[in-house]
Amino acid sequence: MTPTLVTFGETMIRLSPPGQARLEQADSLRIDVGGSEMNAAVAAARLGLSASFVTRLTRNPLGRLIANRAREHGVDTSGIVWTDEDRIGTYYVEFGASPRPNSVLYDRRDSAIARVRPGEINWGSVLAGARIFHTSGITFALSDSAAEVAFEGIRAAKACGAEVSIDLNYRARLWSPGRAREVMSEAVREADLLITTEEDTERVFGIRGDSYEEVAVRLAGEFDLSVVAITLRETPSVWRNRWSAVAHDARTGAVHKGPEFDIEVVDRVGSGDAFAGGFLYGYVREGVKTGVRYGVAISALKQTHPGDLAWATKDEVERALEGGNLRIVR
Repeated sequence: MTPTLVTFGETMIRLSPPGQARLEQADSLRIDVGGSEMNAAVAAARLGLSASFVTRLTRNPLGRLIANRAREHGVDTSGIVWTDEDRIGTYYVEFGASPRPNSVLYDRRDSAIARVRPGEINWGSVLAGARIFHTSGITFALSDSAAEVAFEGIRAAKACGAEVSIDLNYRARLWSPGRAREVMSEAVREADLLITTEEDTERVFGIRGDSYEEVAVRLAGEFDLSVVAITLRETPSVWRNRWSAVAHDARTGAVHKGPEFDIEVVDRVGSGDAFAGGFLYGYVREGVKTGVRYGVAISALKQTHPGDLAWATKDEVERALEGGNLRIVR
């Protein structure tokens, strides 16, 4: 199957104590997998878009766990580079409750994907027939070599006629705003679509505005982008959020507002990635307006269950878009 969407980045093993327990209290940990680009590929695949995830994994049970989980959701993994060296990164999630926020502890230094080298991935083969190549700022932040390989993928995608999508995904624990601005300015200028938050946009690019719509328009103009999507979250409490997004289509000048959802949050980690996958599915299917609708809906549903991945069906997403209800589904 020729993938419509190809994503590239890191996936880690995620460990979290039950409930709102602190790591220091834990006597058991739940195992999940998660990483921005794999999360996006899974969301797109669950909606029906043919998707492929490319990464570099250590050939051991943890690497196989990640690849198996991607395949479980219908994501193609034939482009994964396997190595007998290095390690799989891990991270730990503590779930909070107001006034204590959720927190994340990383153990990802020198992971297999951070040690990927230019030339290791056969981009011509991986991207053959693809319509969109998607990666994120996290991948560029992992190491200089990972950034080089991400740029390889971007340039190969453009040579193949695919559009390039980037999720800005700034992580303060991986790099400084100044370094992020230096690298991501170059990357975003080569992209067609940008997915971001207003907060990340201000921290990395210093761009702000009187409205989210204005920020999206300014980003499109600054970086010559075709499409800019910005996710919107209001957080009256850790476990009660309001969620939506806007998307600007620079080719038509239109700004599209997504639906709004009041969410009883179970786990918000990976919600932006689910938005990216849902947005790209809708964008390929019918354009920006449909993209922002599917992106918001599947990412809202993603936040109602544990784990990074969007365990939602297309039928559930479309019921949510129609208004749905909270009565039990029998």
